[in-house]
Amino acid sequence: MPTRSELFDAYALHGRDGTRVRMNFVSSADGAVTLDDRSGALGGETDRALMQVLRTMADVVLVGAGTVRAEGYGGLKVDQADAGWRRARGLDDQPALAVVSGGLHLDPADSVFADAVRKPVIVTTDAAAAADGGRFESVATVLACGDPKVELAAMLDAFARRGWTQVLCEGGPHLFGALLEADLVDEVCVTLAPRFVGGDAGRIVQGAAESDRRFELAGVVTDHEGFVFLRYVAS
Repeated sequence: MPTRSELFDAYALHGRDGTRVRMNFVSSADGAVTLDDRSGALGGETDRALMQVLRTMADVVLVGAGTVRAEGYGGLKVDQADAGWRRARGLDDQPALAVVSGGLHLDPADSVFADAVRKPVIVTTDAAAAADGGRFESVATVLACGDPKVELAAMLDAFARRGWTQVLCEGGPHLFGALLEADLVDEVCVTLAPRFVGGDAGRIVQGAAESDRRFELAGVVTDHEGFVFLRYVAS
């Protein structure tokens, strides 16, 4: 198994100037994004360690509301050693968490808010923020970014104004598709699980029009369980 130090080296960010959107997904060898409706069921020990490494490097972790519900997101937190790594580089101890929800179909009592160590941000439309944003006032900061749907470029500009230039997106597939369609994806980290799932599970990208979007392979890591960790950068 790669050490955490080796993972930090393999996925190092070279400079923090300018916004960079990094995706992180796991997929079975036959392309399934979930097993029993959850992506976490596909992962392994190194995959979980890599998730924490990528979160440690990020200014903000971005996730869609559907993924929050499906994966049971609780309070996002890196451990004490990783918080120290961040502090030594002038970062806040904990990365921010931003949840994209165009219709604000979330419950303020959800664990993603109740267990948060840092007040999350909810990214939504102007209309939803005006109509229902007050319901989340005590648990989250509501960020209005366009109508009739969330304008992702405006969202990234709003993040940059907060100093959040290194964005880690953990899904889901429709949010990945929307970012890809808007040409806002700089890097894709894919964990390829040694599993063949079959069934009707979707792919890691949903909703984007078919197009030949070229990325370059920037790194490959393997582990003792047979997982392959691929790092792609936009060409």
